[in-house]
Amino acid sequence: MSDILKELGDILEARKNAAPDSSYVASLHHKGLNKILEKVGEEATETILAAKDAQISGDNKDVIYETADLWFHSLVALSALGERPEVVVNELARRFNMSGLEEKASRTKK
Repeated sequence: MSDILKELGDILEARKNAAPDSSYVASLHHKGLNKILEKVGEEATETILAAKDAQISGDNKDVIYETADLWFHSLVALSALGERPEVVVNELARRFNMSGLEEKASRTKK
């Protein structure tokens, strides 16, 4: 899985400064962070709706598809901020042996 995320990170980085008409990612970066975040919000909503439908239908195909879109656009947003997918994997690894309650308590309040 980490190889896929590393490869995706390399692709996102390469397309960040490409011509906007050369790829979808390049066009998103050209439009700026606000447009990318709009897509993250749109995909989050679609993921929620697909999950609700999946609970009723028992078919998870659409929620998997929408989750992939959500993850992808979240990674594009991180790329726009100068981060790579590995930082998220590292953060998840840091939390691995920690209870959710413990992790939440360890956060600093802003």
